[in-house]
Amino acid sequence: MTRRSCAIYGVGIVCASLLVIGISLTVAQVFQTLIHNRLKKEITLTEGSRVFETWKNPPPPVFMQYFFFNVTNPDDFLVGAKPIVSQVGPYTYREYRAKENVTFVDNGTRVSAYQPKTFVFLPERSVGDPDDDMITTINIPAVAVMNKVKDSFWKSSMVSVWMNSLQVGMFMTRSVNELLWGFKDPLLSRIHPINPEIDEYFGLMYKKNGSNDGEFVYHTGEADFMDYGRVATFKGESKLSLWTSEQSNMINGTDGSAFHPLLSKTERLYIFSPDLCRSIFMEFEKDVKVKGLPAYRFTPPRDVLASKEENPANEGFCVSPKECLGTGLLKVSVCRKGAPVVTSFPHFYLGDEKYSNAIVGLDPVREHHQTYLDLNPTTGVPIRASKRAQINILINRISGFPKTKSLNETIFPVMFINETVVIDDVSAAKLHKLLLMVSLVSNFPLVLVGLGAILLLVFIGLIVCECKQKKSTKEDTSYSPVSNKEADEKNGCSYVALTPVIDKS
Repeated sequence: MTRRSCAIYGVGIVCASLLVIGISLTVAQVFQTLIHNRLKKEITLTEGSRVFETWKNPPPPVFMQYFFFNVTNPDDFLVGAKPIVSQVGPYTYREYRAKENVTFVDNGTRVSAYQPKTFVFLPERSVGDPDDDMITTINIPAVAVMNKVKDSFWKSSMVSVWMNSLQVGMFMTRSVNELLWGFKDPLLSRIHPINPEIDEYFGLMYKKNGSNDGEFVYHTGEADFMDYGRVATFKGESKLSLWTSEQSNMINGTDGSAFHPLLSKTERLYIFSPDLCRSIFMEFEKDVKVKGLPAYRFTPPRDVLASKEENPANEGFCVSPKECLGTGLLKVSVCRKGAPVVTSFPHFYLGDEKYSNAIVGLDPVREHHQTYLDLNPTTGVPIRASKRAQINILINRISGFPKTKSLNETIFPVMFINETVVIDDVSAAKLHKLLLMVSLVSNFPLVLVGLGAILLLVFIGLIVCECKQKKSTKEDTSYSPVSNKEADEKNGCSYVALTPVIDKS
């Protein structure tokens, strides 16, 4: 056997080995399983893990934008006209939300933490000065008090007299700063000495700058990667006691800041929101890219805030059978001290059209009013997010208060928020490197298959060359026929003929 033949056989053996091993590993997903198991161990809420420090103190900046609905025809509305509002904003604040008092509990299987939120105003991202800009809106303290005392003739009569003496009406004009962070309300100040539990101050974000929602206890995800970041208890309770069904009171999902790795497009992601006093779910919408990073976009579908007729599971969120609102609304008075507060998506996006049609100046648009989460499917890391929610007040005729006699039941918009975050460049670069490593390791068997395919082409080429060479050698060693005399003589060759000898005997 020649050296050439040995080389050909060697290439064939290596080629076959690479193809068999590569295809086998690809089918068995050995390397993909290895890297996925590694991710499950790395992405846990444990000391020294890849994500623990960024979970405690997220590096991407969070921005909170506030938009107000300024009422331009309050007097006309009080006599039965449609309210006309104009959107004013944004007033933007940088939100800092590092976790504090992080402690491992239950033998290290869970971790407890508090998350205080601090807001710093950013004038360069805002439309005006919150101390100077004035907003006319529904007088929320007055409406709350009227609803609180409406079942008592004596209390409602007393409050009505106080409102007249203090010149408190259905609308108020306050600065943005007062509406957000609080002001001393005259009606609440009159009630406070009689009922000290009633605070004299009111603000949509009153006492929320520098405070926290309460203690969260999270699963670490060490035992089961699907539990990574999932809320185990809130304020010491594993379920709520606000709503009318077991399902509605369940605390499901994470707090919205962390999600398990290896996400699927078919799964529902649950998020527990203290602001909404409930858990909501989100579903896959589409693939997106943020700073070159692949992500799945998850959004809350219409079912989340659908009426009990559209989604019977939502019947548990009815405060009472008479207080079941239509699609797109959630009455949260049960966790707002009885105040008739209703939450929705901005401009009643995903809600019944009757709500947006009842207010002149509202125009629900998906691009501006949809809540979404863009998550990297491999790691579960939030790449970009926008949480949008609107605060409304339910107003109608209230017995004992002549000021409300001409009112029709209206879900009146007051303000909506847009809380946004986009991954920072440093974190994006680190995630790019991690995803590259995951891709290389996962696709290593395909590299072997590719090398095997290349060697297969080389092997075929060598076989073809070998066949051609053998054929050429055979032709070179074969005999040629004798040439005729004329041709040989022309070439200077002699032609010798043998004359047969004839025996004459």
